[in-house]
Amino acid sequence: MVKKIAVVTGGMGGIGHAICQELYQQGMRVVAAYSRKHEAALAWQSEQKKAGYNFDIAFGNITNFDSIEVMIKKIESDIGPIDVLVNNAGITCDHACCKMSKDDWDLVINTDLNSVFYVTRAVINGMKNRNYGRIINISSINGQKGQFGQVNYSAAKAGIHGFTKALAREVASHGITVNTVSPGYVATEMVLAIPKEVLDKIITEIPMGRLAEPEEVARVVGFLADEKNCYITGANFAINGGHYMV
Repeated sequence: MVKKIAVVTGGMGGIGHAICQELYQQGMRVVAAYSRKHEAALAWQSEQKKAGYNFDIAFGNITNFDSIEVMIKKIESDIGPIDVLVNNAGITCDHACCKMSKDDWDLVINTDLNSVFYVTRAVINGMKNRNYGRIINISSINGQKGQFGQVNYSAAKAGIHGFTKALAREVASHGITVNTVSPGYVATEMVLAIPKEVLDKIITEIPMGRLAEPEEVARVVGFLADEKNCYITGANFAINGGHYMV
């Protein structure tokens, strides 16, 4: 049986790491795409192998269209056609709008939103030619409800679901599903770096009274990536413990 090939951008971060493991456990060949230093990526790959996860890794500048095209072509040449794409890469750079610089705006929009187009554009024609694909875009609760100091991040994450809905309509007849997963506050290094008094206040606003675990997000991604789930498309899956309900 030929393994499905999955690419996860931001695959070495907190949520990305868990997604890579989930898809690997489903029997997929997983490529973790990264933009960090090569030495750090190789160290991560080695640690994962010791834990029983034999991941491939691929470098690409997530904010550069040409770099991503080169990365995808290399994956397809060295490993094979891409069946599953998880657009997970993202950063924050928080400031109130009145104090936000153009650089802060551009960096988050390019990393969190433009990258979704860059990577998807590089894989979509291959998926259409094969009449199969699973695209899962990782958005955020703050793309739904907004957040003080995050006009850049909230705009990018809201844009991701608009992208999802439009693309889902374009490619449904080719056996490709496109969905969004919108986590709330997840116990990752980025969230745990929030000052304790601020984080404690956030947790009191969550009906379940705790942060999500990365693995809980990954399980939803794994569900959507399954080849048997062929009739769910253009949807948004909120994983926020009841923090925001629509």
